Amino acid sequence: MPEAILLKDVDGIGTRGAVVDVSKGYLRNFLIPRKLAAPATKGLLREAERNQDAYNKAAATRLAEAQEQAEQLNKTVLTIAQQAGEDGRLFGSVTNQDIAEAIKEARGIDVDRRKIRLDDPIKNVGTYQVELEVADGVTASIKVMVSEA
Repeated sequence: MPEAILLKDVDGIGTRGAVVDVSKGYLRNFLIPRKLAAPATKGLLREAERNQDAYNKAAATRLAEAQEQAEQLNKTVLTIAQQAGEDGRLFGSVTNQDIAEAIKEARGIDVDRRKIRLDDPIKNVGTYQVELEVADGVTASIKVMVSEA
């Protein structure tokens, strides 16, 4: 089985930069024409190792930044004012998008609204704990206070 270096992530095979054993036909007929892999030569193996080291350093930097942002977000208390009726029920609701915009305004941190774990939109005045995923494996908890405008 010839070795190949993956140039891009390939489902079921491996991630970018990995050295994998694949059949000759799969390498020649599928991976190389689609520029997903290259045959493993000594020069390419050294280059892949250097690229992997650089990728690992960049990943460690991203993880450190994500942890720093999570610490900031854990200390954050957001106050969102919405119109509400006399019984404390909101006329609208506070959604993931509203929380993401409030975080951007308060801390200057861009958070993808899909990473905010909110089972249902908030429909009542009160205080809520909202979990969000800053990066892979790094989560933060934000206190959201919904008040009457």
